Amino acid sequence: MQYLLLIYRSDEQYAHMTADERKAVTAEYGAYTQSIIQSGHFKAGDGLQPVSTATTVRVRDGKTLTTDGPFAETREQLGGYYLVEAKDLDTALGLAARIPGAKTGSIEVRPVMIYDKP
Repeated sequence: MQYLLLIYRSDEQYAHMTADERKAVTAEYGAYTQSIIQSGHFKAGDGLQPVSTATTVRVRDGKTLTTDGPFAETREQLGGYYLVEAKDLDTALGLAARIPGAKTGSIEVRPVMIYDKP
């Protein structure tokens, strides 16, 4: 089964990191990514630009409305994701707990919906 591991972090906290701290975090993520590639769990993953670059789109009464920024104001913002293959939720939760961002932010684990093929 596939699970989406959504990485939430504070953009503000990340913006105040020193170059050495960012380098260390990048190295941690690189090591984690390599470990899940080697274990066969990795399907896809990427980091996201800061929430200040986001645009929210809504369609109301046939009209497209855009707003700068995220849908909601929160302390933590979506900073990236991994799409993984795991035999069950417990395995997915174990993978999520090893993501470096889990130490300072949070990881939301959601099963990917399976659609019946016609």
